[in-house]
Amino acid sequence: MTESSNTAPPRSAPADDEIDLGRLFGLLLDHKWLIIAVTALFAFAGVVYALLATPVYQADALVQVERRSSISPLGDLGSIFGEETDSRTTAEVQILRSRMVLGQVVDRLELDTQVTATPLPFFGDALRRRGIERPGFMAGRAAVWGGEHLELGLFEVADSLRGQPLTLRSRGEGRFQLLLDDRVLGEGEAGRLARFQGDDIQLRVAELTAPAGAEFTLVKRSRAAAVRSLAGRLSVSEVGGGRNASTGMLSLTLTGTDTREIKRALDTVAEVFLLQNVERQSAQAEQSLSFLEEQAPELRGQLSAAEDRLNTYRVDMDSVDLSSESRAAIEQFIEIERQLNELEFQEAELAQRFTPSHPSYQALMRQKRFLQEERAELNQRVNQLPAAQQEVVRLTRDVEVTQAIYVNVLNKIQELQVAKAGTVGNVRIIDDALVGPGPIEPRKPLIVVLATLLGGMLSVGAVLVRGLLRRGVESPEQIEEAGLPVYATVPLSEAQQKLVKRIKHKHDRHGQEVATAVLAEKAPADTSIEALRGLRTSLHFAMMEAGDNRLVITGPSPSIGKSFISINLAAVCAQLGQKVLVVDADMRKGHVHNAFGGSSQGGLSELLSGKAGLQDVIRSSNQEGLSYIARGSSPPNPSELLASQRFSEFLEEVSRRFDLVIIDTPPVLAVTDAAVVAKQCGTTLMVVRFQLNPIKEIQIATRRLETAGVTTKGAILNAMERKAATSYGYGYYNYSYK
Repeated sequence: MTESSNTAPPRSAPADDEIDLGRLFGLLLDHKWLIIAVTALFAFAGVVYALLATPVYQADALVQVERRSSISPLGDLGSIFGEETDSRTTAEVQILRSRMVLGQVVDRLELDTQVTATPLPFFGDALRRRGIERPGFMAGRAAVWGGEHLELGLFEVADSLRGQPLTLRSRGEGRFQLLLDDRVLGEGEAGRLARFQGDDIQLRVAELTAPAGAEFTLVKRSRAAAVRSLAGRLSVSEVGGGRNASTGMLSLTLTGTDTREIKRALDTVAEVFLLQNVERQSAQAEQSLSFLEEQAPELRGQLSAAEDRLNTYRVDMDSVDLSSESRAAIEQFIEIERQLNELEFQEAELAQRFTPSHPSYQALMRQKRFLQEERAELNQRVNQLPAAQQEVVRLTRDVEVTQAIYVNVLNKIQELQVAKAGTVGNVRIIDDALVGPGPIEPRKPLIVVLATLLGGMLSVGAVLVRGLLRRGVESPEQIEEAGLPVYATVPLSEAQQKLVKRIKHKHDRHGQEVATAVLAEKAPADTSIEALRGLRTSLHFAMMEAGDNRLVITGPSPSIGKSFISINLAAVCAQLGQKVLVVDADMRKGHVHNAFGGSSQGGLSELLSGKAGLQDVIRSSNQEGLSYIARGSSPPNPSELLASQRFSEFLEEVSRRFDLVIIDTPPVLAVTDAAVVAKQCGTTLMVVRFQLNPIKEIQIATRRLETAGVTTKGAILNAMERKAATSYGYGYYNYSYK
């Protein structure tokens, strides 16, 4: 026999409030295949989503907004007063996204009408996009497949029905039914106008290529909802121009799932924007033209009246001639009055745009006052002339000034008429809408990468959280630090796992794993059996101090391997020639009998209730010197039976007949049976399962036994595994014999 050992240097367990990084790293190594599997699953889900998700496309167009030049009969006011005319692109962006523009687009393209094909669940849209035709077994189903579509010619509903979905169900050969809330409203045929609910619904289907049963959902949204939807998909940004630039470039982008729809919609947005800009420019010319046309008749009347007064005065005064000084005064009057007249027009325009405190308005008023002062001085010079000359100068001034203004107005009217006819606006479409070659969403590589990262983070997080929350015992040192000596460390046996089967009784909520054979007989060289041989040696000395040969095997909780320890410890002790008896004292769920191939009937419960004698319940096994007593039928009062005098007499009798009596008991923290039995036995060992029972649970179980007057001799660490978490954390000890 050779001995091989694999050890790691011992290390004290960390405190409960400390984080052992080595243990956490080991947990990740122990669960690496789980982490890889979950990560791969998320990556696969990301690939599936990227392939099945509806692609979103983007169209873009480019519009130029030139510096606005105001159409005014008086010219550019900003250039007169030094005011810089900024680019109006910011305002144009808002106009582009306004209800005025987008509402016209919705009306032109009927974007308030939505037609949605009924898809198969999950991946129906993907199949239809790829043109997969309807298979034969799907005939008559509502789902729409590739090659099946509906085109509307007219769809109008009453305001009360806007926003309500209507179902159009194909009847085959171009015929259809219209339903509202699963109620059939009537039937129609493609190419013909159909009316439903009186005139509340008017529908003309231009084309319907779908077999009977296929369904489409029709919704007539409100105009405001359609505008909001279009605005949500439209993006406008300035890519050129600026405060000091003469032009600004606007980039228009529109997203959607239908490439034809977004191209048409974006082209229409640019076209409507251009037309409204031209209309605005033309409206400015129209406003100025109307103003001047109103002034022209009044000026014509003033001119006729001034001419009449001059002619009358000349006749009365017998044709008074003007001197050169008078002629010069009249020419100055004409120039001053012309400038004052233009300033009055400018003041009228500025009053609509600015307050009187605006610098431009103030500058105009200063210039106006200057001209008025010049005119007053000129009047004083004229007053120094002879009386006849003064009157002639005034009358001649009125005629020629009014005539100059009238001629100027007529010229401006002609200029504005020409400008109005040739208005082109300050917006120019540079690039028509163009749809990108591929979808912008979903971004397949990014989705797969993010899904993979998410899967990795979730799996790693779950492993770490589970490891931090489940702080079961992972080393003998942890148990010994709690004040309980460890008599043996039993490795997890793969051979034992093959002997275990899950049995579910009628009234059990969960199945129970039971051993179907004795491992010490099937695999005597197994490492766990070798560990139990070491326990056998330790018990030989420990029980010498006890008052009897009875050994109680118990534990804090179920499913920790108490029966496995009891049965196989008894087997290795019997191999030394001892007469050993295994007693299944778990009369509720004991399963020792399964390992020996027997039944639970006719066991300890029958003995204690007086239905059978001792000789009737003791059964022999295949191992010489090894006997056992099954639990018997499940009694209603197992604790009372174990506390009875008959059980005490039973223990005394079997202690005389056998060299060693091993009693398998229920969990300490579940019932009181273990404390009742251990009170009458000299040695009690507590089985602790690796990474299952935390230290606090062991301490509570030990204190509960102490309360009943039972001293726990030591512990057995069962199902120890070679894991990275324990190797990095506390060290691992494993002994095997070959």
